[in-house]
Amino acid sequence: MDTDLPESAILPLIEEHTGSVTAIRRTERGFSSDLTAVVDCDRGPFFVKAMRNRPGGRRDSLSRERRINAHLGHISPPLLWDVEAEDWLVLGFDVIDGRSADFAPESPDLALVVDAIGEIGRLSLPRIAQDWCETRWDRFTADSSEAEWFRGDSLLHTDINPSNLIVVKRRVWAVDWAWPTRGAGFIDPALLVLQLIAAGHTPGDAEKWAERLPAWRTAVPQAIDAFAAANLRMYRAAVDRKPDADWLKAMVDACRAWTDHRGATPE
Repeated sequence: MDTDLPESAILPLIEEHTGSVTAIRRTERGFSSDLTAVVDCDRGPFFVKAMRNRPGGRRDSLSRERRINAHLGHISPPLLWDVEAEDWLVLGFDVIDGRSADFAPESPDLALVVDAIGEIGRLSLPRIAQDWCETRWDRFTADSSEAEWFRGDSLLHTDINPSNLIVVKRRVWAVDWAWPTRGAGFIDPALLVLQLIAAGHTPGDAEKWAERLPAWRTAVPQAIDAFAAANLRMYRAAVDRKPDADWLKAMVDACRAWTDHRGATPE
């Protein structure tokens, strides 16, 4: 095995937990980590996420995922062990053998996905998350007063997409808690709406799914309008940085369809 690869670097760090390792199989998911893989071993298998132990957002996101896991009940695979060494931070999770949720119209997964997001919405905000205020959309609002709509005391996943909602039989697991925050409860349902539109739903039909969730039903409409417009500005800015990324262009189209539907399209 190439000694420059993360697999070789973390192997001596994790063997205390894994026993003898027979294979490290990289997964398709996990773009924010230096390594995401299934480790086949004497005591496993385990799903492993590893990050170089350097200060910054990506390392901090893995640290948050480590800290929040114990507070997620049965909605997320349990963290079974972790290792923090001078050069690496490694998390070892139970393996969930499933598939990404299908967000397409008429998908049988949709009710399961909505139930999972409802379960997230019922989680209590743990003390460790009190200072994790949601601010990433603030700079894309029309003014600072709009950003106040995004404040709240709900624990948020904030990365709702098909790859992070894993279907196993008739159950959905929410994975990749890379950046949990404290904010307004409607945000996760709103992110679902945006992803449903991107998957082919009309904005009206996408919002009908969100209407099953209490946090959406009790949200102030102007708050949802501001959030939809902020996402459009955010994805437009992302396309300006990466003009060849087709998926970002698709998200701009989804955001525009949503803001047009709500009469909230920014200039």
